Amino acid sequence: MTGRDGLLLLLCFLLGSVPFAYLITRLRGVGDIRTLGSGNVGATNVLRTQGKVWGLVTLALDFGKAALAVWLCRRFGSAPWLDAAGGACAVLGHCFPPWLRFRGGKGVASGLGAFTFIAPIPTLIALGVFMLEVMTLRFISLGSILAAVAFAVSIAAFHFYSGLYTPPHVLIAVLLCLLLIQRHHANIGRLLAGTEKRIWGQKKEAEP
Repeated sequence: MTGRDGLLLLLCFLLGSVPFAYLITRLRGVGDIRTLGSGNVGATNVLRTQGKVWGLVTLALDFGKAALAVWLCRRFGSAPWLDAAGGACAVLGHCFPPWLRFRGGKGVASGLGAFTFIAPIPTLIALGVFMLEVMTLRFISLGSILAAVAFAVSIAAFHFYSGLYTPPHVLIAVLLCLLLIQRHHANIGRLLAGTEKRIWGQKKEAEP
C-alpha cells in the first residue's frame, strides 16, 4: 500500500461523508432531517418524511458515492483489495460524517453501492433476502439486517468453496456487515418490543 493509496482511502471517506439526505432536506426547505421522522440521515427517513421520489433520489446518490469510491480505487489504486477498502471507507464516511458531528446514516445504500461491483452475486442474494422480507413483513430495518447476514454468509461461502473472492475482500465485507447490524441496534430493540414501524400498510391513528 502506497501513500497514494492512503490518499485515495481518505478521498473515499470524504465522498461517503457527503450527507445527501441532510442536503436534500435542507435545500427543499423542509428543515433538518435529524429532527424529522426517525432522525436518521438516510434514504429511508427521507422516504418516510418526504415521499418516494426524494427517497429514491437519496438512495441513488448514496449508492453512487460508494460506487464512485470503488471505481476510483480500482482505477488509481495499487493494492488488489483497495476497492473493498475504498468502499468500506465510503460507508464509514456515510455513517460518521464529520460535518454532522459524526451522526450519519446506517450504511445500507452506500454498502450496496460498494459491493454491487465488488461481489455482485452475494449482493444479489442479499438483495433478494431484503426484498422478500420487505414484501412479506414490511420492515425495512429487519430486511436490512437479514440482508447483511445473507451477504456475509454468501461471500464467505463463495470464498471457501470457490476462491472467487480474496480473504481481504471477505474480511472487509464481513466487518461492514457487522457494522450495519450494529447501526440498527435501536431498530432491533423496537423489533423485539413490537414497536418498529412497517414501511407501508400501517393503520392511521384515529382523529381525536
